[in-house]
Amino acid sequence: MVSRPIVLPTSSSPTRTATVWTRRTRIFTFVCSVIFTIGTAAQAFVIVNLDTLEQMMRLAGVSASEATDSAPGFLAGFRLVGTLFIIGNALGMLALRGRTWVFWLVVAVNAGQAAGVFMVPTEMFEAAVDRFGWIGVLPSAVTDGGALVLLAVLVVSLLRSRTRDRTRRLGNAG
Repeated sequence: MVSRPIVLPTSSSPTRTATVWTRRTRIFTFVCSVIFTIGTAAQAFVIVNLDTLEQMMRLAGVSASEATDSAPGFLAGFRLVGTLFIIGNALGMLALRGRTWVFWLVVAVNAGQAAGVFMVPTEMFEAAVDRFGWIGVLPSAVTDGGALVLLAVLVVSLLRSRTRDRTRRLGNAG
């Protein structure tokens, strides 16, 4: 067995660069990605079904016959988008590897998912509560609200890494 000395990086080490992926942000992103993958699947394939969509449309003022006609097409599109978010969130689990492309993918996916906080009509929540009780809003609240929180954490991480990198460059320049 070859013994190698342990060399701890110092603040003036030229080989150390700032990164957006701290150990905590990677773990937090991984955990969120697991939860969001499951939550999005539940939302897209359990909570949002034809009955829930038809009820949502009726609550929004659409006639019963129009709701019955429109719901299948809307459901297909909704599930397609949901599937893309499921894939994006599942790829977010690669955050543990610390790759830069995963960071930007997670930012993009969660920016899109966080938009649900502002885009999902209140009638959808009413219909989900009517059909499933309070548990009907849980997947959407966790995935969309959680994506907003994760996005904020990642933006702060990015800003902090840029500040650390700038400070380090200025410190080494003098």
